[in-house]
Amino acid sequence: MTNTDAQDEQVRVLLANAEKAEAQDRPTAESLAVLRAGGAMALRTPVAYGGTGADAGTVARALAEWGRACPSTAWVIGTSNTGKTIVADAFGDEVQREYYADPNGLACGSGGPTGSGERVADGVRVTGRWPNVSGCEDADWAVLGLMVDGTYCWAAIPVADLSIDRTWRMAGMRGTGSHTLVADDLLVRADRVVPASPPTLNTRLLFAITVLAPMVGAARGALDVTTAMFASDRKPYMTAYARMGESPGARHWLADAARLVGRAERTMLAVAAASDDVDLDPAEGPRLSMDLADSGRDCRAALELMLDLNGSSGFKTASSLQRYWRDVAVGTRHRQLNPYLAVEDFGRVLA
Repeated sequence: MTNTDAQDEQVRVLLANAEKAEAQDRPTAESLAVLRAGGAMALRTPVAYGGTGADAGTVARALAEWGRACPSTAWVIGTSNTGKTIVADAFGDEVQREYYADPNGLACGSGGPTGSGERVADGVRVTGRWPNVSGCEDADWAVLGLMVDGTYCWAAIPVADLSIDRTWRMAGMRGTGSHTLVADDLLVRADRVVPASPPTLNTRLLFAITVLAPMVGAARGALDVTTAMFASDRKPYMTAYARMGESPGARHWLADAARLVGRAERTMLAVAAASDDVDLDPAEGPRLSMDLADSGRDCRAALELMLDLNGSSGFKTASSLQRYWRDVAVGTRHRQLNPYLAVEDFGRVLA
């Protein structure tokens, strides 16, 4: 099977399981299995541990393609690869050998320092609750932010050592299973808790791209649904048109939606290319962050046009369009894509 054939099979399986993933609040076992077989979880596993060590452009394209079929499942893969990146940057060889023992293991995590640690003779005793941890029910490892003696730290903890509080109740991105991980006076080995250094600009941009790419894919998936409608016998209601494509207004709306989706994708890939540049000027950070936020807004604007074209039927629970819309509405409002904070930072640099 060629790489193209494998990716086509992944997309087929994810698309067939998208509705089920939303219904059960987590990716389906079949979707995770086909992605694992294709190396999805190993994209950011270092080559030394059997992974791909993929660059940001490769990650962006893969996540967008999977997001075109099931945004929630693509999101979980994106956050998993974020965790793989943090461990490679922050932890020593022994922890890395354990963490990457299965290069295609699923990871999860949260950067919010909503836990605390107390250093003791045989390690660190950790207590806390970390909400919104995508994919936690299927992950092997978690990387969690916490405060230890006033220092912001990372802790690498097997998910089996934590408990899960199923708190994820959202209008969109339901299939991510972003529940709350809980530790209660858990003893963690000392080398699995390390001070967290500020990530480089390149790494911060990669993290944002893992959030954005599934949303760009979702917008593309919605465009697939809408374009298929134009190829059907559907017509604008209560008009003399025989089909949607006969309406100049409908064609204009479709063209605008396609333009916005294409622009969102081009912007994402341009920022990914910039983030792969080892000589990237840190002063470019605010502008590139603003570009990513704009890409997210283009996805939302495109969905609004497509909903107009589909009319009220696009909101039927059986319609995949309304799922794409809800997922994009929620996912593009992640902190990494916050538009007003991006403008604030860019304005601060300009002034």
